[in-house]
Amino acid sequence: MPIITEHEDRWEAQIRKGSLDLAILAVLWNERLYGLDILRRLQGASLEVAEGTLYPILMRLKNDGLLESTWVEAEAGHPRKYYWLTRAGRQRARSMAQSWDAFSQSISDLVLPMKNGRKEG
Repeated sequence: MPIITEHEDRWEAQIRKGSLDLAILAVLWNERLYGLDILRRLQGASLEVAEGTLYPILMRLKNDGLLESTWVEAEAGHPRKYYWLTRAGRQRARSMAQSWDAFSQSISDLVLPMKNGRKEG
């Protein structure tokens, strides 16, 4: 098993950090969800996100006009704050998805020779 260096850990963390906005908008694309549900959906997609990371992002996205939220009384337990995309949030999510597709395809094209074990040039 290869040893992962601290630099490699930082690199992976930066990739995850940079794509969290898109991941959150994608999770909220079809429905209104409360914070814990958003966390569970991200974790289900193998994106480990701490609550202390998620809520500031939700607040920023809301302040940017991409999300709306409201408190809803739960049948049992505490009220839950539900989040959903605004029209601007949907437009931004589409734009981000297009950028992601172009970027990830470019990177995939560059690393393909490495994955196939071929030497280029």
